[in-house]
Amino acid sequence: MTEKPWYSEGLRFKCTQCGKCCTGAPGYAWVTEKEIQCIAKHLHLSPNEFGRKYLRRVGERWALLENSKNYDCVFLIENRCSIYEVRPTQCRAFPWWPENLSSPEAWENLKPYCEGVNDEAPKVTFEEIRRQLQELSF
Repeated sequence: MTEKPWYSEGLRFKCTQCGKCCTGAPGYAWVTEKEIQCIAKHLHLSPNEFGRKYLRRVGERWALLENSKNYDCVFLIENRCSIYEVRPTQCRAFPWWPENLSSPEAWENLKPYCEGVNDEAPKVTFEEIRRQLQELSF
């Protein structure tokens, strides 16, 4: 019998599109070939044009560019994601990243950085969290 994770009763979260998860620290927002095509289409660009303008190669993978001065995602404009409807799976999966779900303390530590993690937010079920975790591609 498998032991249930500490968040098996669900967690309170609702994205406010504040953009805080898209700024402030160097890192990688990984994109797949399918996501590249989808975002390019949304921006009315060819995948090659999109790649030249918005991507960087990291080993065998692709990542969205960041602003070199503040590490904001290149698509964060006025604290809002300008491609929210077609954002990559990694972005859609936040805050359900493994490091954030590793312990109750890790989840609590998100509160200053993500206003969607709060006691008034609706509860997201364990089943929904698990579904989103299964979609992760990074």
